[in-house]
Parts: sequence; structure tokens; C-alpha cells
Amino acid sequence: MRLLDSHCHPITAVRAGTLAPWLEQVKAAGVEGVVAIGTDLDDWSEYRRLAHEHPGFFRHTVGLHPCHVTEGWEDAVMALAPFFADSVAPAALGEIGLDYFRLPADAVEAAQVKAWQQLAFRRQLALAYQFDCPVVIHSRHAFAESVQLIDESGVDWRQVVFHCFVEGPAAVCEVNRRGGRASFTGIITYKNADDIRAALKAQGLARLMLETDAPYLAPLSVRGKENTPAYLPEIAAKAAELLGLPVDEVAEVATRNARQFFGF
Repeated sequence: MRLLDSHCHPITAVRAGTLAPWLEQVKAAGVEGVVAIGTDLDDWSEYRRLAHEHPGFFRHTVGLHPCHVTEGWEDAVMALAPFFADSVAPAALGEIGLDYFRLPADAVEAAQVKAWQQLAFRRQLALAYQFDCPVVIHSRHAFAESVQLIDESGVDWRQVVFHCFVEGPAAVCEVNRRGGRASFTGIITYKNADDIRAALKAQGLARLMLETDAPYLAPLSVRGKENTPAYLPEIAAKAAELLGLPVDEVAEVATRNARQFFGF
């Protein structure tokens, strides 16, 4: 079974000095590649180094995650462009987007954070348009507005993935109708995730990508533990069950889709 983790945050293993055993475990599980997803200045250079040192296994992205959009965010966004001139350029811009799940309790402060997130998202979408690169979207409690801003940006929807999709089938159809796709995590194994499972089925196999979002969101059998791409087979097995297809076929198509999307 061929598997590729299309969205992972290996910075935990890097900083803990445990990357070597982490890689051994991941490869032993049949995972042949990992997309290391940038979230802030703190991890962009580390992921670039991984891509340089492990060509063929790691691809990396750079982007300012909406939860890292705070006062002074403009400096981080300005630092993005030089990464695309590197000899090993990022595979995508992301993860970027909107997250209204944990806004400040104070209404004035919440409005300020939302305004910063929207502007940071617009500016990063403009960069993605300039570089004509794939975009990895983080959207939480902000789906309609995220779609609207992507529409307004001129970014090619065929280069857009909503990672860790947590909306229902109607929402995934809106993404697919525009040419975009959704990527699914171990949440599809959770008991209370019927809408997300329905979204995966509505999108179907042709556009499917799978991810762990490690170290977060470990699948059901290991829920509560630190997640790792080594658990991707459980996610693939659940996706295959939902689609009524052999797991090898689902893994093969999802891996091929991720490779094509990220130029892996």
C-alpha cells in the first residue's frame, strides 16, 4: 500500500531531537512521503532544511496560519516571498485562511483579530496568485467567508485544498464545483463525525487526499496519543470502507492526487 501524508507538522520531532526514530516508524508503516506544512516563521526554515536533507521524502510549504496572525503579522507575510526563490522551493503556500473558533471574548478585540486574519489571508492569496502555486486552506467556523475571499483572489481553484475538512457534504460540493478539493484526517474515524464522513463520500475518490495533521488528531484506535504519519493506514482504511473500495486502490489514488497537487 502506497501512502503519502499530505499535511503534517513534524516540528515536534525536529525540536525533540527524535526525527530519526520518527522517520523509521513512518517509513515502516508504508508512508513514502510527507508534506511538512508551515504555520509561522518559526518552522519555515526547519521544513526547508528537511526538504533539502531528505529529497524525495519531504516537501515543505510556507504560510502564516490564521491563529498566528497577531499584531505585527505583516512582517511575517513579507518574509514569505524569498522562500520561493530557494533552490528547493515550497510545494505550496499554506496553511493560510481564517479561524474564528477561538476569538477573544471581548467583542472589540475579536473584531480586530478577524480583520487582521482577513487581511493576512488576502495578502497571502495574492502571493499565491503571483507565484501560481498550490494553496493549503485552514478554515474553522469561517467556511463561507474563506470561499468568498478565494473567489475574489483570482487564485485557480484547481490549486486549492481545504485541509482537515470539517464541513458537511453541501460545503464540499461548493469546493468541488469551483474546482477545489478537500483533504481528510483521522476525524473520519471518530464516532461523532457523520457529516465529515458524508463529505468524504460526496467528494468521492477522484479528488481524495489523505492527511494526518500530526501531531494532532490521532485516529480513533490511538486517540489521545501524539499523532504521526505512521497512523495514516488507519485513515486510509476508513476512507476505503466509506467508499466501498479496496484500501490499496484508495491509497494509490490519494497518493497520486497528493503527488500531482504538490508536484511531489
